Amino acid sequence: MADVEAYIKDLKETITQRDPNQPEFQEAAFTVLDSLKPVLKKHPEYIKANILGSLVEPERAIQFRVPWQDDEGNFHVNRGFRVQFNSAIGPYKGGLRLHPSVNLSIIKFLGFEQILKNSLTGLLIGGGKGGSDFDPKGKSDSEIMRFCQSFMTELQKHIGPDLDVPAGDIGVGGREIGYLYGQYKRLNGSQNGILTGKGLEYGGSLARTEATGFGLIYYLNALIKGQGDQLKNKTIKVSGAGNVAIYAIQKAQENGAKVVTVSDSNGYIYDENGIDVDVVKQIKEVERGRIKEYADKVKTATYSEGSVWDLDIKYDIALPCATQNEIDEDQAKLIAKDGAKYLAEGANMPSTTEAIAVYKENGIVYGPAKAANAGGVAVSALEMSQNSERLAWTFDDVDSQLKDIMENIYEKSAAADKEYDLGQDYQAGANIAGFEKVAKAMLAQGLV
Repeated sequence: MADVEAYIKDLKETITQRDPNQPEFQEAAFTVLDSLKPVLKKHPEYIKANILGSLVEPERAIQFRVPWQDDEGNFHVNRGFRVQFNSAIGPYKGGLRLHPSVNLSIIKFLGFEQILKNSLTGLLIGGGKGGSDFDPKGKSDSEIMRFCQSFMTELQKHIGPDLDVPAGDIGVGGREIGYLYGQYKRLNGSQNGILTGKGLEYGGSLARTEATGFGLIYYLNALIKGQGDQLKNKTIKVSGAGNVAIYAIQKAQENGAKVVTVSDSNGYIYDENGIDVDVVKQIKEVERGRIKEYADKVKTATYSEGSVWDLDIKYDIALPCATQNEIDEDQAKLIAKDGAKYLAEGANMPSTTEAIAVYKENGIVYGPAKAANAGGVAVSALEMSQNSERLAWTFDDVDSQLKDIMENIYEKSAAADKEYDLGQDYQAGANIAGFEKVAKAMLAQGLV
């Protein structure tokens, strides 16, 4: 074991020296490295081949400028990124994020997580991520179109249907994907498989909008059943008000649970009678409004500013579906105090390292993001398959495959947990299950 400890210690030091100003990437990498110690003890060949040394270093990291013009004729320049992290099991796959917080560290942390998440789906896709520090909020359609066209003019040099297939993420929905695809097609001709999350009219997949939220509940259901429990009649606290939160609420309610909160970056709604998901859809999908408007439409609801994770109520399940690091240590302690038995992550790494430690100390059954929110990328990969076949599958066909994939992700994580005697640590189980597939592929392909 001493050799394993020394190997991990050396890797962490190397990452710290190479990337001293990348705390988000360091947090993601260190968490995974620590969880893989049991695998390295059992498979010393991974140390000999320095598989983890290759895994934590992107195959390619691209940074570029994105000049664009606003409606008043002023010129702006943003930074664009695409990190192609690992292609051992397939073409790079991962979303594009448009948000002022985007930098290389965040893109690397998301891309690194994507390697294992994509592996867990069982589909042949590698890990990548991209985006820009451009903020789409408050921009006109014309400004967003000009930005997307400029962004894709550079990005198109580095992607392809069998090389790298981006998708959407925070700030990138159907509108942005349409503008990005239009520019790619203008420069390269029609290739439906170059992006996923497309409109149904030009190669998109049914169930893609619902995929991450539905997938979260399919995983959660499997997780709860694994404890000899059921989702029906459980009370759930949800954060977020985007696609993930909306469709997680819908599917949870279809399974007999009651969701009592929903939130955005300004504040949260609490409705003890249960959130009316149709009202949320009207506000967020049609009116593009703020969640506080829910309280004007539903008399039993109250709106408060701040984080929903500071709301002290009794509930059974926590589903963070907003953004990374939205739950800190103190908020995790409140989750435990309020009696939550399960927490599954719909957002990418919404819990800090300290928060996760609190979950484990308090016996909260924890479903990590790379497992619980893999539904989006799973259906993106199914969209790629449909594009390759030049076919469009039915909603039920896609949804059925999504359900199978999410249940299998839980089963793989639980099997790894059992094999390595991890004590119901499904975070480590997911890391191990995702890693072993990638590691075997990397060994088989030689020094790549």
